[in-house]
Amino acid sequence: MSKRILVILGNPNDNSFCRAIADAYIKGAEAAGNEVQFISLGKLLFDPILHEGYAKIQPLEPDLVAAQEAISWAQHLVFVYPIWWGATPALLKGFIDRVFLPGFAFKYREGSVFWDRLLAGRTAHLFATMGSPPWYYRWVVRMPGHNEMKRAILQFSGVKPVAITNFGPVKRSTQQQREKWLSKAYKCGMGA
Repeated sequence: MSKRILVILGNPNDNSFCRAIADAYIKGAEAAGNEVQFISLGKLLFDPILHEGYAKIQPLEPDLVAAQEAISWAQHLVFVYPIWWGATPALLKGFIDRVFLPGFAFKYREGSVFWDRLLAGRTAHLFATMGSPPWYYRWVVRMPGHNEMKRAILQFSGVKPVAITNFGPVKRSTQQQREKWLSKAYKCGMGA
């Protein structure tokens, strides 16, 4: 059974290895008969700063309205991004701040510490590139970027399960290693 998949490139550089991973995943997903939409955050026009927090919601730019529509459409969300300073790039975090809003991604219950997860029913897969070995990111740094994306954002909004695939260290990787990683992304797309 085919799925509706949204792939979001969180690297502001559209010519990065992250883009190659996203493209490989998309090819695999489409080859398996899935319907895929793609968003490159580096090409969107929006202010990534949530100037007043949630005290006053900023009007959404047209690109962010379209992004919310794509997220609503999707059954499966795929984020491809680098790990910079242990977490996601500022552009991806700004996108999340502006798009995953109360009333869209979650809703606090009146007089309660609990909330409604408005994106429930969706699944996700995170593909992260990094300069360090994945074992170092996991055991030494303790995966702050993964915890933020998986638990604090996606699962908080009802998206689960959330799979994670790491690629690294990218800087010292060979062309042969990169081809293996792209093949892995393609196969993940085939199995989406």
